[in-house]
Amino acid sequence: MAKELEFLTKRSEDYSKWYNELVVKADLAEQSDVRGCMVIKPYGYAIWEKMQRVLDDMFKETGVQNAYFPLLIPKSFLSREAEHVEGFAKECAVVTHYRLKTNETHDGVVVDPAAKLEEELIIRPTSETIIWNTFKNWIHSYRDLPLLVNQWCNVMRWEMRTRLFLRTAEFLWQEGHTAHATREEAEARARQMLEVYATFAEKYMAVPVMKGVKSETERFAGALDTYTIEAMMQDGKALQSGTSHFLGQNFGKAFDVQFLNKENKAEYAWATSWGVSTRLMGALIMTHSDDNGLVLPPALAPLQVVIIPIGKPAQMPELDAKAGEIMSALKALGVSVKYDNSDNKRAGFKFADYELKGVPVRLVLGARDLEQGIIEVMRRDTLEKENAPLEGIAQYVKNLLDDIQQNIFRKAKEARDARIYECDDYEEFKQRVQDGGFFLCHWDGTAETEARIKEETQATIRCVPFDVEQTPGVDMVSGKPAVARVLIARSY
Repeated sequence: MAKELEFLTKRSEDYSKWYNELVVKADLAEQSDVRGCMVIKPYGYAIWEKMQRVLDDMFKETGVQNAYFPLLIPKSFLSREAEHVEGFAKECAVVTHYRLKTNETHDGVVVDPAAKLEEELIIRPTSETIIWNTFKNWIHSYRDLPLLVNQWCNVMRWEMRTRLFLRTAEFLWQEGHTAHATREEAEARARQMLEVYATFAEKYMAVPVMKGVKSETERFAGALDTYTIEAMMQDGKALQSGTSHFLGQNFGKAFDVQFLNKENKAEYAWATSWGVSTRLMGALIMTHSDDNGLVLPPALAPLQVVIIPIGKPAQMPELDAKAGEIMSALKALGVSVKYDNSDNKRAGFKFADYELKGVPVRLVLGARDLEQGIIEVMRRDTLEKENAPLEGIAQYVKNLLDDIQQNIFRKAKEARDARIYECDDYEEFKQRVQDGGFFLCHWDGTAETEARIKEETQATIRCVPFDVEQTPGVDMVSGKPAVARVLIARSY
């Protein structure tokens, strides 16, 4: 690594510091002057845009359409669903006035006390209430159902402890909201969207996930069931990476959203909501990256290939021409590529900078290599270099990108699977959970046991996993018969 870029803390020394430094040094995001909020820089936003494009297409394949709903929600709307408002009340930012005025010394502004709103407005922490108040005007008959909408937007939750991408007061996300004629349809939709998230995480992010249903304590405020995908970061902590909620008829009843069924009888609509946020950026970074910087899966890398020439000024025209041919061939295969022939940075700096930013493939084109008909190829996931023939290099690189995508997933899955443990001894659990990992433990189903685990270990029940065989057993804490084997971990 070039001397200019020898600054990244080692993961083994301080994983949290490594993450915080990497987000900033790789030009993904930075803290803003607004408390708890971040600025997503162009390179970071380019990754989020690729995530958006893929997810948006996946949503639309299931019949979902995009819409947009207001940022501000009347306070009375949040009051209509008691469990929902209780779940979000401590995180809400409130708008109380609609005008400023110049202060008495004319060197600043103050809130105009005469401009107090009759009803306070809440900056949306999530949009179930404003959307279901709108659905009331759209839904009248079973013929209007199902109603499947999604919005890409920002939300505000007044977090006290923030970390870039993982937990910020304002964050970007998508929130899907659907209305259905039957319970069965709504439950099926909630599970369907969870599968969409899991497929996206594994196929595009190369992040292996465990799917399951949340405990009653951990479920979304106002939901009957919350389904989740849980990913393991390199330090062994869990990261909730997407949730889908079956809301029952709670919001249908709260906002009087009724429809006439096929028997011409009035029924309340059944609901789901589901969302992923810029937290996925954190998952991407912490699952794959290393001490040299980002490691990005090619499917989501803004720049998949960089070509760097090395030669004397007199040799550059020939190198430029060959690089242009390679770029054209790569672009024809759908590969994003950049030719960096800038002369204001040393080659070593460029190498380190593109490694830091996680560009999956680096091609180095030298004058002597050109004479020999070869080019140096480096893959970011393993840092391995080799010389490849210039003839057919575009297809070679395309195949290499596919291999990198698969290898990154395979590596992450092997690391995750090696840290999944079955454990039914509470003393053993308390010792081992501090070092991270996913623990499959029998649970008696009580909130008391769940609370004790959290208080004594800072670990939580992440979910009742779908793909784990459920066998009879005894709760490791209470000694009572278990209702399920659950996934427990410390988490972000």
